[in-house]
Formats: sequence, C-alpha cells, structure tokens
Amino acid sequence: MQVYALVGSSGTGKSHRAMVTAHKYGAELIIDDGLVIQGDRILVGYSAKKQPTRIGAIKVALFMGRDHAMKAREVLAELSPQRVLILGTSQKMVERIAVRLNIPEPSQIISINDVATPKEIRKARYVRKHYGKHVIPAPTVEVKRTFPETIIDSLQVFLHRKDKAGKKSWLEQSVIRPTYTSLGRFFITNNALNNIVVHALSQIKGINKPVKITITKSEEGVTIDIILSVYYGSNLEEVALRTQYLTKGMIEEMTNLGVTSVNIHIKDLKF
Repeated sequence: MQVYALVGSSGTGKSHRAMVTAHKYGAELIIDDGLVIQGDRILVGYSAKKQPTRIGAIKVALFMGRDHAMKAREVLAELSPQRVLILGTSQKMVERIAVRLNIPEPSQIISINDVATPKEIRKARYVRKHYGKHVIPAPTVEVKRTFPETIIDSLQVFLHRKDKAGKKSWLEQSVIRPTYTSLGRFFITNNALNNIVVHALSQIKGINKPVKITITKSEEGVTIDIILSVYYGSNLEEVALRTQYLTKGMIEEMTNLGVTSVNIHIKDLKF
C-alpha cells in the first residue's frame, strides 16, 4: 500500500482539495477528520467536525477511540487499497494516523502550497475565520447521515478531465459549520420546523386543519407525524401523498435537514 499525505495548517483548504489531489495521485481512499471516504461514500467513522469541543475533534481526527480505529482498520484490511490519501495539519499528525490505522507511513508529503495558490489559501483562511465553514470531501446525501441537524451546502469540484461522452467531470463535496466553531452553535428548533409544516399544509387543497404535528430528530434525520382533519369528498390518498411530498420538499429545501419519513394520520372528516 502506498500512502500519500496532504498537509497544511487548519483552515487552508485541504479538505476542499482532497478529491482533486486523490484523483491526481490515484488514491482510492481519503482519510480526513476521522472519516474513511471512498468516492462518494463514507465507509466508516464519524467526523471530528461533529464534536462539541476542539479537543474532542482532535481525538477523533487521530482515531484515538478504540472502536473507531478498529472499524477503520477492518475496512482498510478488507478493501486493501493500493493508494490512500491522509489529510492532516502536520507530518507528525498524518504519521500518527497511519500508526493508529496500521498502514504504512506516508511515502510522499504533499504541502497545501503545492496544490493551492497563496490567494486561494488566504481566501480559505478568511472563510474559516469569519464564517466558520468547513468542507467534507463527500456528497451532501452522505454527510447528512452524520449531521442530521446541521445546515449543509453542496460544493462542486472540477476534476480537470472529461468522461467518455466528452463532458466535464465534477464531484460533489459538502460545506458545514461544526459545533465547536468560535462563531457559536446554532440549531433549527422544532417550533421552526413546525411552522414550515403548517405553511406546507396551508397550500394543500382538501385539508381542513392539522390536528397535531409531532417532529422527532435522530441521527438518521427528521421524522414528521401529522394528524389531519380533511374535508369530506376529498381523495384521501391524494391528500396524504401530496402532504408527504410537499412537507418533505419544503423542510429539506428550507433547512437542508434530511427527512426520513412523513407519516400521515387522517383523524376525521369535516362536512
């Protein structure tokens, strides 16, 4: 196994350039902030960016947890990749990660200065300092499983090559704001989500009123249970399906939270 390392101080844009760098060196897996990533899938781990404190984030990034490290080792042993890219703030850090995961030390250290211009690095530092934004080199669908209550934006990365059809190749990454950022923490309350659901219901013909709305958050995402009063003569199946579709769409569009299910209960009919 050949191991590469992309090294640069915090906030210089390593994760943003991880996919392009992995592609350039033929790395099949990316190890970044406690995650083992293959293409558009997070294979194992939980991101350091989810930790409530910076110290906790460092421990996760170094795979200090026994179970965390063991699962990562199992995946690496099973896949047996020929090339791996590790991201870290220093050479010492990536070497410690390699030891924790029982893989060879990096044979080549790639500095962030080799893959980003001084202007790009200054911009990355500014965004980190003033907006607290971090990049995870994985699509938003994957990242939402790890950050169900975090607002996530997508970011497209161009790979400087074309596919068989002659089209440009793009990969999706995710932009999040970790809980330990110095800018503070933010939450989307159930009351705010409830108001979005009520707004969605007001646009559906056939509904008299919502009797009760229950919103439950979990690691997988948001579950919404709605008890409805519907006007007599309405097509109940059509009303229920329209409610599910519009509620899920509005919640995900306005908050970027993942909705796992929208359960509809029709309690009574209004004549």
